[in-house]
Amino acid sequence: MDSSDLYRHITDFARSAPPWVQAGFEVFTEYGLLLFAVLYVAVWWRARGRAPRALALAVLAPLVTALVYVVSELVKSTVEEERPCRAVAGAAAALLPCPPYGDWSFPSNHSAIAGAAAVGVALALPRLAWLTLPVAVLMAYSRVFVGAHYPHDVAMGLLLGACLGTLAVLLLAAPMTRLTTAVRGSGNPPAAWFTGPGPTR
Repeated sequence: MDSSDLYRHITDFARSAPPWVQAGFEVFTEYGLLLFAVLYVAVWWRARGRAPRALALAVLAPLVTALVYVVSELVKSTVEEERPCRAVAGAAAALLPCPPYGDWSFPSNHSAIAGAAAVGVALALPRLAWLTLPVAVLMAYSRVFVGAHYPHDVAMGLLLGACLGTLAVLLLAAPMTRLTTAVRGSGNPPAAWFTGPGPTR
């Protein structure tokens, strides 16, 4: 895969953008994933006291995202693609410092995490899909905008995160629901607080 030309176009656009746009993307690409952390907590809190499957899906969202991150790191260490901010000749200077050598480019971890988090939260609370999916795409775009990744890095990161995240949730939903039911019925005070009062069926 070679998306160097598209990388040049996007980074040229980034360099010509107003300073406030550049600053906005720099902040978002560094801290935007924290939005998903807030959504994890909100979805879990809402699921406390509801049906065990609802709570199971809320708990699975961050767990599946962590799994996707590990897989993304394994792929990255296998492919060992150099960062475009070092490898693409004639490209505009990256907005953020280029990651050190050995911090490989393919796939984009940020994009994989965003893809997994977006589908995880959306599966737990479908009406949030209108928020999580665009945020994931924007995170992926921001990684190219600041010069950290090729377009194909972020596209494959999103695809990996969304597909593996969905598959993992589908496979783990039933066992996690059984575990949630058991924890809720255990009578243990910390467990009762975590799961909330609610049905055990």
